Amino acid sequence: MTDSEIITEFRANGGRVGGPFHGSDILLLHHTGARSGVERVSPLAYQWVGDSLAVFATKGGAPTNPAWFHNLLAQPDVLVEVGPRTFRVRARVAQPAERDVLYSRQKQRNPNFAEYEAKASPRKIPVIVLDPVK
Repeated sequence: MTDSEIITEFRANGGRVGGPFHGSDILLLHHTGARSGVERVSPLAYQWVGDSLAVFATKGGAPTNPAWFHNLLAQPDVLVEVGPRTFRVRARVAQPAERDVLYSRQKQRNPNFAEYEAKASPRKIPVIVLDPVK
């Protein structure tokens, strides 16, 4: 599935997506290109961390971080769509101890994340926490 197909299905089904993502927790991250200034939307796997959300810069195990990660570093105040809700969050990179706990939990929830980690080595996949903005 392409990102645009995932986004369309997500919005048509209250945040649920089928196919290879059936049963996965998926959110839509709205971010602005650090260089281009163009708004983008990226479907990402997430997990709840209290009232915050954690997302994972896996890029499928590629040796480089995804563009959305660099965009968040440049402009951390963004919107997310979770299910039928849209709300503002501020992105921060999880520090090493927090990152390790969150990534380990994600590997337990979805074994593909262990594969991404092995493929990405020696790159340490960043975990980004999206804290709600009141």
